[in-house]
Amino acid sequence: MKKELRFSADLNNLDRVEKFVNSILEFEEVDERLYGNIIIAVTEGVTNAVVHGNRSDALKEVQLQYNSSDTAIEFRIKDQGKGFNHKDIPDPTLPENVKKLDGRGVFLISSLADQIKFHENGSLLEMQFHLAI
Repeated sequence: MKKELRFSADLNNLDRVEKFVNSILEFEEVDERLYGNIIIAVTEGVTNAVVHGNRSDALKEVQLQYNSSDTAIEFRIKDQGKGFNHKDIPDPTLPENVKKLDGRGVFLISSLADQIKFHENGSLLEMQFHLAI
């Protein structure tokens, strides 16, 4: 199954994102332990796309795609920004970075998802969550 949601880069659209993801997770009958990880990771990814990717420019769009297989659920978040080098994000767990705000979202996403990948110069984030079999 594949679904898509497109919306303007405005944080007021986060409620639409949560409803979209909730409807998918209910349809997929996702275990409640995985449910929270997915909601938080997708919401954080969308927030990053809006704020950092599209610079909160409501004239730009964010695209959220969902796809599933028998073993995994995948979400792809695409913004219209210039992208970034995900390898240059400071590790927020290091003492010298604890007070910095940069890198926390990507760290959180990578901690919650089973796999993440960046494409298109960092403007496309792919997250995969493995389903229990």
